Amino acid sequence: MLSVNDTAPDFTLKNTNKEDVSLSDYSNKTVVLAFYPGAFTGVCDTEMCTLQDNLNAFNELDAVVLGISVDSPWANGGFSKQYKLEFELLSDLDRKVIKDYDVLFTGLGGIDGYTCANRAVFIIKDGSIKYNWEAEPNPGVEPNYDEIKSTLKNL
Repeated sequence: MLSVNDTAPDFTLKNTNKEDVSLSDYSNKTVVLAFYPGAFTGVCDTEMCTLQDNLNAFNELDAVVLGISVDSPWANGGFSKQYKLEFELLSDLDRKVIKDYDVLFTGLGGIDGYTCANRAVFIIKDGSIKYNWEAEPNPGVEPNYDEIKSTLKNL
């Protein structure tokens, strides 16, 4: 996994409207980059809803949330609509970004060979990683939301 002070790899992925979204589009903001294993998978539902519940606090700190999974734009769109998410969900279909950030998880749900994002959160400011967390070795673990907010306040 990338470390604090590493340069955050840029990327361009499709959002739920099949539009290109790049990390560099947010170069003037602090980005909470939340990798999640898959839409409609229990803990992911809870995590994305908790991020949504904290969205006003993040926005007040001039931060935006971007969620990334290997799900299709259509699955992410249904997920976003069901939970009324007001932040971008991005589709890493070729798994390049999860490899670049070194958060690849193999065998989700006991499916041999299936690869997806492990649950991980990065805070990126000015192109640099300021915070990183990964659910090791269990993607069923949620991040510490208070720690994320505290880090944002201290940037």
